[in-house]
Amino acid sequence: MEDLSDLYQEIILAHNKRPRNGEPLIPCTHQAEGFNPLCGDKLTVYLRKPDEQVNEIACKTEGCAISRASGSIMTTMIQGKTVNEIGKLIEETKALLTGDEEPEIDLVQHGEMAALVGVRKFPARIKCATLAWHALESALKGDMEATTE
Repeated sequence: MEDLSDLYQEIILAHNKRPRNGEPLIPCTHQAEGFNPLCGDKLTVYLRKPDEQVNEIACKTEGCAISRASGSIMTTMIQGKTVNEIGKLIEETKALLTGDEEPEIDLVQHGEMAALVGVRKFPARIKCATLAWHALESALKGDMEATTE
């Protein structure tokens, strides 16, 4: 089990060190900001979504390793997906990270998002892991206000 924890830590560190899709996407069709007042994480999610499919996504993050990694992982999972598919991923991710029951994690099924499930042991860090996902949800709804969820 320790090997799996080491792998998850490597995934988080890799995404923190070299975030994917981390530069602002200008012009964009949708964007929303996220702010975590508990630790100071700030991020902006940018989307190019001319129709029901997200053609491009970026997440510019200033904050802790968990927040940066989550935003980076999110962008790799969302690109090219439809709004319906993204909605399902948002709900699944929130359930993985905040659900009452301990989830069964499978790296093949959950991809790199599985690496973030370890934050469940640290309730103060859950907000760091979910911030980008809440901002993505706001961007899709057209709500540009900063989310703190």
